Amino acid sequence: MKINIIYKLKVRLFKSLEKLKPIHILIIFLGLFGLWVIFDLSTNILAEFLWFQELNYLPILITKLQTEILVWIITFFITAGFFLANLRLASIFKYSKKQVRIDQVSEEIMLIPPVTMPSSKLRIEPSLGLGWLLCFVFGLILLVGLILTHYIEVFSNYWYPDFTVAKVSPQIPSEFNIESIWKILTSIPSNWWLLGLFIVLFLAMIINPIFWLSVFAILLSLVFSFILSNHWGNILQLLNTTPFNQSEDLFQIDISFYVFQLPVLQLLKFWLFGLFLYGLAACTVIYLLSGQSLSKGNFYQFSQQQQRHLHALGTGLILTIAFSYFIACFELLYSEQSVIYGAGYTDVKVRFPVYVFLAVLALLIAFFLFWQSVFSVKNIQPYIEASLWFLRFGRKRKRNKKVSAKLFANSYSLRGILTWYLTIAVIAGWSIPEIVQMAIVQPNEIEREIPYIKRSIKFTKEAYVDVDKLEVKLFDPDNKLTYTDLTNNKLIIDNIRLWDTRPILQTNRQLQQIRPYYEFLNADIDRYTFLKQKSQRTKDNPTEKQQVIIAARELNYESVPEPAQTWVNENLVYTHGYGFTLSPVNQVENNGLPEYFVKNIGPDPTIEENSTLEVLDRIRYSIPIGKPRIYYGELTNTNVITSTAEKDRELDYPSGEANSYNTYDGSGGIIIGKGWQRWIFAKYLKNWRMLLTNKFIPETKLLYRRNINARVRAIAPFLRYDNDPYLVVANPNFGKQNITETNPNYLYWMIDAYTTTNHYPYSDPENNEFNYIRNSVKVVIDAYNGSVKFYVADPKDPIIRTWKKVFPDMFNPIEEMPRSLRSHIRYPLDLFQVQSEVLATYHMDDPRVFYNREDLWRVPIEIYGSQQQKVEPYYLITKLPEETLEEFILLLPYTPASRNNLIAWLAARSDEENYGKLLLYQFPKERLVYGPEQIEALINQDPEISQQISLWNREGSKAIQGNLLVIPINKSLLYVEPIYLEAEQNSLPTLTRVIVSYENRIVMKPTLDEALREVFQVK
Repeated sequence: MKINIIYKLKVRLFKSLEKLKPIHILIIFLGLFGLWVIFDLSTNILAEFLWFQELNYLPILITKLQTEILVWIITFFITAGFFLANLRLASIFKYSKKQVRIDQVSEEIMLIPPVTMPSSKLRIEPSLGLGWLLCFVFGLILLVGLILTHYIEVFSNYWYPDFTVAKVSPQIPSEFNIESIWKILTSIPSNWWLLGLFIVLFLAMIINPIFWLSVFAILLSLVFSFILSNHWGNILQLLNTTPFNQSEDLFQIDISFYVFQLPVLQLLKFWLFGLFLYGLAACTVIYLLSGQSLSKGNFYQFSQQQQRHLHALGTGLILTIAFSYFIACFELLYSEQSVIYGAGYTDVKVRFPVYVFLAVLALLIAFFLFWQSVFSVKNIQPYIEASLWFLRFGRKRKRNKKVSAKLFANSYSLRGILTWYLTIAVIAGWSIPEIVQMAIVQPNEIEREIPYIKRSIKFTKEAYVDVDKLEVKLFDPDNKLTYTDLTNNKLIIDNIRLWDTRPILQTNRQLQQIRPYYEFLNADIDRYTFLKQKSQRTKDNPTEKQQVIIAARELNYESVPEPAQTWVNENLVYTHGYGFTLSPVNQVENNGLPEYFVKNIGPDPTIEENSTLEVLDRIRYSIPIGKPRIYYGELTNTNVITSTAEKDRELDYPSGEANSYNTYDGSGGIIIGKGWQRWIFAKYLKNWRMLLTNKFIPETKLLYRRNINARVRAIAPFLRYDNDPYLVVANPNFGKQNITETNPNYLYWMIDAYTTTNHYPYSDPENNEFNYIRNSVKVVIDAYNGSVKFYVADPKDPIIRTWKKVFPDMFNPIEEMPRSLRSHIRYPLDLFQVQSEVLATYHMDDPRVFYNREDLWRVPIEIYGSQQQKVEPYYLITKLPEETLEEFILLLPYTPASRNNLIAWLAARSDEENYGKLLLYQFPKERLVYGPEQIEALINQDPEISQQISLWNREGSKAIQGNLLVIPINKSLLYVEPIYLEAEQNSLPTLTRVIVSYENRIVMKPTLDEALREVFQVK
């Protein structure tokens, strides 16, 4: 009985399926696909909700999603509604298959080809024969294909962003113009599939134009809605604009208009142009293919309804062009057509009035086309005719027995109007400015461009540097430095950097990595305050500032042996790194290896009971150590499941032949041990084993997105982040949180974040993606708990003030950062490099000197190892001229562009009371001060030094010349370069010599002290 029932059900099911038409199957398939998309999107959003909630940043996600969804809905429905409504009108107004042939038409008086006016009756021929019809149809279908190709390419750049560059708010998408068309066409030879795609597109549109144009319309609607919704940040900035309280010099408009409003206007132009251009091209194709025109081999003319429809679409397109020229007036402030960046003489005197004229002309044409689309032109035709004859645009055509029909009968041709406007735009917008530039500007360029050069210098410098914090001083070396002066500047000498981060990392990987799965990704230079050595310690002055190199020992799961890379090990065992190394920059052990303040891992007789790192006594009392577990870092790319049924499953650190294990008890992580969260993250992370394991308990947590770079970018993608996060050891005691004495954590990551824009007027971007930058935010990440805090370091910056309006609970004042962390803030290297590159050119304030590039600087070249490289900015502790105390600064020397002597040096101050200030010291131009390249040449020419280096290189070792440091002391310059010795078979560099140069004396000795004594001839 049961088998019979099942058989009948199967029969009914097959019969039902047989009755289904292909369209029904397609609808079912699309419905199921839509349900899957909704389910996938919902799980992703729920997972993100839980993650943001863990970090107490849920309002940020809600605001972002609300804006994205609202922009997406508005854009999609307006775009799809516009396209489908016009395609529906086109399907109504198109010719039926029984097209009526027109045999007679009035004699015509030609005014502006092909605009016509009726007179007497004549026999006519079709306006388009088969050849011209195919040309028009193919050209329009090609245009549709180019539109689709361009906008889908833009979409793909958003869908698959380039992760090799900083992930910030997306740039304004490129417009569809002649350049983009040429780029697509020239790429066809190397991408033959594009040609095949255009052929398929042509055949599909010939067979069923309305259907395929509707499909493409929906596709473009999705593309536009996705692209515009990705610019949620620009929309929120527009709604929360903060004035810069500074105007540019051309239009006298506040800079906030260019930074916050102009990007949205450019987005609007990008959208509207695609909207009206596709609508006009699609409807024209439908009309030309209607009435079986291809099979009949001709097309007579557009009907009255068709003409009005096309004129209405033409109105929208011309209005968009007028809007484009209006925006182009403001975009002149980013012009690259003259000798400087920004509007030059030709831009202001020629292009600006031409753009205004073309915008006004476009508005008049748009009004006229709108009149033709709504009203008849017969009432005003005599006035137009008289005006055209007065302007000598009209001519009378001879009476013929046979004349051709006109595409736009009884109206002024849209084709003619667009052709004439394009001709005028090319002549006025391109030819005239080029002629003026060559004939008027270039013969006397410097005199005409001086005011505009001044603007570019002023705004570029202001965009990259807070001019209130930049001070330019004269540095005139007196060369009176003595050994007594060095003794009086002991703190400076004790902090001369003999160890670079590269040899320290090589040594760490050889001696401190402990296990293959541990890795030292990076090493950073910082300063700490330590107890002095007993012999130097006094009651009134027991501590001193010391420059050190700190490196985190992280766990890199990719280095775990492949047979051990199981699901359990990835998610439950290999969960965190442990500890760090701390090395002074200037101290060396007897064997030439760096000395360590903090090193090793695991139990040791000299280690206190509560610590698992080997620490010098005086260092232990200066910085907290605790249990330095690193659950969040630069290499933590796996997701970790903690607090499972098996206690102490997580590998803590190696302990002799065995291992020590631990259970995570921090505040980070999302509880997934019970309820639907487990299912959500199993789907979101594609980790289905989470559903099958029986190790979960109600307290089980998921530590997700543990990489600190991905973590901060997910919270605040509108900021640009420094490439070098650095580790800080401190006890900030945030809000007096519960940190048990037996399991404290004192490791924090600090990342510099920048507000940037590429819309600052007149500012030269040079080789950057932006032309304005401020180090407005300092980000602190707890390496154990994963908490993230954002501190505003530059409250004057209008961009960060705008984001504070958007997200009022996200940012904290820098004063609220615990002092133990604030003492480790340093001037960011990425920002300093950008500023130093800009100041190498834009330190020139005289426009004539700037025009001739008379005082152009460059970063000098040094030899590192055996390779030449640009001198990198370096941190050091020194006493600046006219200052009384030593401080932690970032320094970079300059040389003239065509010579090797020193011309200036730039210093950035990092200590709290002077943080962010820049000092540019310029040498007298009549003085010769040796530059790094000249010192390197003198070193390599010294017989004793070159002979010793050659000898080392022949004995199976390799001598590596380290960074050449230029160190200002009092009013003199001291040059120091370490020499490392490295075996060819084992990369373990040792510091073997130190070279010191002062004035014309160069000495190489085993230690810095010996070299200094020899240079200053002290016995």
